[in-house]
Amino acid sequence: MTRFALTIEFDGTPFVGLQRQTTGPSVQQAIEEAAERVTGETVTLHSAGRTDTGVHALAMRSHFDLEKDITPFRLMEALNAHLRPDLIAITHCETVADDWHARFSCIGRSYVYRIANRRAPLTLDLHRAWQVAPELDEKAMHRAAQALVGLHDFTTFRSVQCQAKDPVKTLDRLDVERDGEEVRIHAAARSFLHHQVRSMVGCLALVGMGRWREDQLAKALEAKDRQALGLNAPPHGLYFVEAIYPADA
Repeated sequence: MTRFALTIEFDGTPFVGLQRQTTGPSVQQAIEEAAERVTGETVTLHSAGRTDTGVHALAMRSHFDLEKDITPFRLMEALNAHLRPDLIAITHCETVADDWHARFSCIGRSYVYRIANRRAPLTLDLHRAWQVAPELDEKAMHRAAQALVGLHDFTTFRSVQCQAKDPVKTLDRLDVERDGEEVRIHAAARSFLHHQVRSMVGCLALVGMGRWREDQLAKALEAKDRQALGLNAPPHGLYFVEAIYPADA
């Protein structure tokens, strides 16, 4: 039995999420079915993170085990051929140790959220960025964001459906930058709560629009109450960027 680690890029628009579900097509289902067509084996895909409907990935890390004798390159090429026309691509494939696990070996995860700060309708970035028409003050957003960095109880920024046992997380990075009409929010941590990034982004957008004072973000955090949340940003602006493992660090 050989363990193969995959790096996966996908457009989440047509999927109910990364994880296999009964409510519609998922990225996991598409890859598992492609692997079975290639190898004749039933596999289970394990991934570094989960994504909601509409959330994208630039480099999701996943793995599955195979008995078939096949090189990583041939497996990658075959999977990509069978994944067409799904908006999923295996960008890298390698063999790893049997005790390496895409989820449990991961020590860091990062996301980026894209806001298209313009009034004109989106064309190329439709379903790939959140359009916010009012001018955003990205500097105020960045200053406010620093109140969330560090070890905190993120109950306010946690979905009521979150299955994590503990709302306390350490947020390593929350930076806001502008590139022309695009405002990007970068978030990094060992792990995140369900909807945590989207909830933080939504409240930062309120700060950027001047509807919240900068200190209101810190007060929302201190409330430890989902009712204190101002806004949950939509999923289509969110991208899983990177999974970090001990060898990388």
